[in-house]
Amino acid sequence: MTVVKAKPNLGAGEKLGPRAAEPRRGATILDVAEVARVSRATVSLVLRQSPLVADETRERVQHAISTVGYVYNRGAAQLRSGVSGTIGVIVPEVTNPFYAELLSGIDESLDADGRLCFVANSTDSPERQERFIRRIRERGVEGIIICAAEGTPPLLLKQMREWNLPVVQILRSIDGDAGDFVAPDFAMGTRIAVEHLVLRGHSRIALMPSAKNTSAARDRVSAFTTAVRECGLSTGMILAGRVSRFDAGEVVASLLSRADAPTAIICHNDLLALGVVSTLRELGLVPGADMSVIGFDNIPESQHSVPALTTVATLPVDIGARAATLLLKRIMTPAGPAERILISPHLIVRHT
Repeated sequence: MTVVKAKPNLGAGEKLGPRAAEPRRGATILDVAEVARVSRATVSLVLRQSPLVADETRERVQHAISTVGYVYNRGAAQLRSGVSGTIGVIVPEVTNPFYAELLSGIDESLDADGRLCFVANSTDSPERQERFIRRIRERGVEGIIICAAEGTPPLLLKQMREWNLPVVQILRSIDGDAGDFVAPDFAMGTRIAVEHLVLRGHSRIALMPSAKNTSAARDRVSAFTTAVRECGLSTGMILAGRVSRFDAGEVVASLLSRADAPTAIICHNDLLALGVVSTLRELGLVPGADMSVIGFDNIPESQHSVPALTTVATLPVDIGARAATLLLKRIMTPAGPAERILISPHLIVRHT
């Protein structure tokens, strides 16, 4: 049998006991201030990461926040200040190790500045990309870093600027746009790879570009054609573009039966190059001896492949950090001149 105890009816002058009279509540700034022995204004400065607070005081406030379990309501703070502290980042392929490193560089720089990033995977779809931009704009992001999806119209950037939304393009440049841009110097990297192969005695060199029509792919093709000519070779072979290591392997297998098969291949990225290396080994050939292979990006897997992959290091962490820094600068100075930053890559010679 369950016994239910009825609450007593209180008279006009009666009060509940102390335990019942104090409803549970979350910790407040005043609680933090009392424990830290500082003013409420000082706690607010610490929460806003103001440089005006001494380190010893900051540490004491942060300890008090942890002690009382205070949770900063950033949503309310955003309503008061109009600043969200968030940045949108759009990349086409989050599963690619290169983009993972790129995002780590972006996130590290934004975190150091007290900002949070929303990351979206566009899967190279302009429509999906546009949906994400619309959604994060509704959430008040302060700016966007974008590696534009293949086929992105220039109108998109124009529209974002009309919204007064700072934007930095990364890796891929949308045609006709002269805005802020950060990328590796893909042309330099391609030229370095060609010159390295020529010095090793190769005269039949092929380029395996990406199948995607982006500025990053076009820059490599243009630089390859120029470098081959400047190195005194009659021509360079530009293979059909590919996007996966499995497709790359199929191309190599069909190449080997040709009388003019290349003795060296430069690939758009390390993933394609690893596909080439894997296929050569399956066919009983030795990468680096029977055919030289050079990748792009220096993803972690390239060092541990068998044999270890020769590659052009494009420094994705540095690129991400520079893009984040440039965006933060643009947020502070919206009317400043646009900047185009190209980071010099370098060749890492291993065994292929």
